[in-house]
Amino acid sequence: MAAWPEVRAAQRHAHAVAGAPGTHWESLNAETAGEIEAIAAQIIPSTGGPGAREAGVIFFIDRALTTFAHDQREAYRSGMAQFQQKRKELFPESTAIASLTGPQQITLIRRMEKSDFFELLRTHTVLGFLADPRYGGNRGKVGWQQIGFEDRMSYQPPFGYYDAEPK
Repeated sequence: MAAWPEVRAAQRHAHAVAGAPGTHWESLNAETAGEIEAIAAQIIPSTGGPGAREAGVIFFIDRALTTFAHDQREAYRSGMAQFQQKRKELFPESTAIASLTGPQQITLIRRMEKSDFFELLRTHTVLGFLADPRYGGNRGKVGWQQIGFEDRMSYQPPFGYYDAEPK
């Protein structure tokens, strides 16, 4: 059996590797990931603190499309095609959503925010920002820090009047 220091070192290494941005995509390609990340970064911007980009939300979405949301891959494919079509209509000289300025991205999002795909992407963005980091998002637990969540191994129930002995 390994000594505790070696076990702890192995755990730290595994967490560091799991927390590092991936070098390959499971469901998305790099171009599509960049486009989705640009939209997600407008949903949860980096103003006043870390946003979707810093939390690695795109890695959560990529992993989700391979696991629990694998049946939504087509929704992402067709939804991004609609986003690209709207981008071309609004900004004919542009080449990508990620290359648009912040105000241009907001204009595009406002035109698409009533779509089913945008609602799905917004949901996945929030989930990726607040989910347990082992699922790919919430890198450095920045989402939890934003909402004041304390990551502890266990919690004690709040004691109060309800658990007092009856009189």
